[in-house]
Amino acid sequence: MGEEREDPQKLKRIAAAAYDYELDPRWADYWSNILIPPHLASRSDVVDHFKRKFYQRYIDPDLVVEAMPSSKPSQSTKPSASSSTTSSAADDGVQPRNAGSTTRSSGASAAAGSNTSSVHWDRQTLQFSVNAWVFIVAVLAIFPLVPRSLSYRAYRLSFVGTACSTLYSLYAVYGKPRAWNLQAVQVYFQSIIATKDFIYLIYCLTFVTSQLFLKFALIPILCRTLEHIAKFLRRNFNRSTMYRKYLEDPCVWVESNTTTLNILSSHAEIGLGFLLIVSLLSWQRNIIQTFMYWQLLKLMYHAPVSSGYHQSVWMKIGRTVNPLVQRYAPFLNTPVSAIQRWWFR
Repeated sequence: MGEEREDPQKLKRIAAAAYDYELDPRWADYWSNILIPPHLASRSDVVDHFKRKFYQRYIDPDLVVEAMPSSKPSQSTKPSASSSTTSSAADDGVQPRNAGSTTRSSGASAAAGSNTSSVHWDRQTLQFSVNAWVFIVAVLAIFPLVPRSLSYRAYRLSFVGTACSTLYSLYAVYGKPRAWNLQAVQVYFQSIIATKDFIYLIYCLTFVTSQLFLKFALIPILCRTLEHIAKFLRRNFNRSTMYRKYLEDPCVWVESNTTTLNILSSHAEIGLGFLLIVSLLSWQRNIIQTFMYWQLLKLMYHAPVSSGYHQSVWMKIGRTVNPLVQRYAPFLNTPVSAIQRWWFR
């Protein structure tokens, strides 16, 4: 009887291990939003654990994912604390038991673990506070009845707040370069350049330094903050009466429609690229900013966390524009080919 009960789970674990995560754009987005230390992110057992959690969430909810055990039993007070908190951070807050420690070391370990957990909680709370503030300010910026001067100030504060949030997230996950020389900085940037936080950091810096007032640019910011707010509320307030009464349905909808929000953000980001080209005809034109933003769009097209969404949007644009160019403006084939070579390079 025990083997019959284990067989379905064994098959599910085999299917989860055989699933091609790299071809699923949701995996890259899911992995980029997990805040774990870099030394844990490079461990294969940690990656496999979160792949099973991803498979349980998006593919097969019946898959049972066990808590990840601590890698080494502790022999003293200090290793016990580090082992317990490391496993806790890697497994979404699940704290493993440590059976091999004495009464004194267990007490010290529990105290150290609670301190580390409180620090981790403070980081999450800080990120939530900044994102909630950005969401309120961004809504204020796009609300039509708000005076233009206040709306413009809220517009810029939205980008500043998001830039601070992404910068803090990058520091919390990747730290800082090991040394302040060219080689170390280059290696550091290679590790963060394709992450979602770095892309949004450059996105915010592009518009916060611009003289253009494009409320359309706040759509990706709103989508990002909604995702982070909903995730935090569901993890930390799911037992609250007020949350269950007023916020549970919106948060569930946001978390179940992250793909829709990412597609909406991709449409807005690409549309902003064309708006910047049109703005070159106005007195507020900025050729350098337009070129840098299209470089950012190129990065979004190739980065794993956003490539799936951006490539689908560009395919739709190509299916619409290419027949028109072939029929009415065949002389544009040469410049379009040159642009495509630059884009795919």
